[in-house]
Amino acid sequence: MAGRSAENREQAIKGLTKDPLRIVSIGGGTGLSTLLRGLKHYGLGPSPEVEITAVVTVTDDGGSSGRLRREMDVPAPGDIRNCMVALSEDEAVLSKLFQYRFASGRGLKGHSFGNLFLSALTQVMGDFAGAVKESSGILASLGRIYPSTASHVTLRAEMMNGSVIRGETKISRSKAGIRRIAIEPHAKPLKETLEAIANADLITLGPGSLYTSVIPNLLVEGIPRAIRRSRAIKAYFVNLMWQPYETMQYTAFDHVEAIEQHSGKGLAMWRWSTRGPLAGLCAGTTRRPRFSQCKWICRAFPSGMFR
Repeated sequence: MAGRSAENREQAIKGLTKDPLRIVSIGGGTGLSTLLRGLKHYGLGPSPEVEITAVVTVTDDGGSSGRLRREMDVPAPGDIRNCMVALSEDEAVLSKLFQYRFASGRGLKGHSFGNLFLSALTQVMGDFAGAVKESSGILASLGRIYPSTASHVTLRAEMMNGSVIRGETKISRSKAGIRRIAIEPHAKPLKETLEAIANADLITLGPGSLYTSVIPNLLVEGIPRAIRRSRAIKAYFVNLMWQPYETMQYTAFDHVEAIEQHSGKGLAMWRWSTRGPLAGLCAGTTRRPRFSQCKWICRAFPSGMFR
């Protein structure tokens, strides 16, 4: 009996170490899709090392996404489309089709096929989140992709000179500098997003534009609270360069401070650094991760550790 119990415990321990690392990546723009494309390789095969969930901002109002927002009253599909393609197991014909941008045609020029497909499917299903799920299935996208909200929201920024600017494109072009940003109207997340955050082993923010790709997700009611409550390791990938007029002269601390000003303190984030032993990764979190998780993170992101 004792021998059988020991054997059962050993099998249970082996089962735990084989569980994939549950990662929730939050952001937008090219930064998030680039991160997902790299993570995807750890989720392939019969025994994937990771289980990926992407939470994507939907505030873009420029180019094809902006035109579809205005004309079809749908959330911005562009960043979602890029993430679906990034996680596609086969980036061949279908992925290229979703990224195809019309070079001519009245009403079509400038639109990407994927944006049109997502918008049309939203109209058919009457549900943007459902359209994203179905489109991900068509592309055989690995993991799950959720818009940060299914509501039609707009960014509003209070600038350093006291002016107020609405719309992501206008905000990004302003030279005044951003004091604070908000979304209009107030929006709520999908329940699936909150569940993924609650069950995550690792939650990442960025990389990407601080005020237009990262923070907008944290302005959705309930998401910051869910991140604070989650026992996952929280990591913020700080941009390598300043963004003109948006984060000029910002240090890594300034980036984190801006996030806390908009979402409240207590996110307990690690920032990506280039020094420190593996043991440092496992310290300072409310849930001590499995050693196999720590080893995987350092292998996936060999440039450093979380601090």
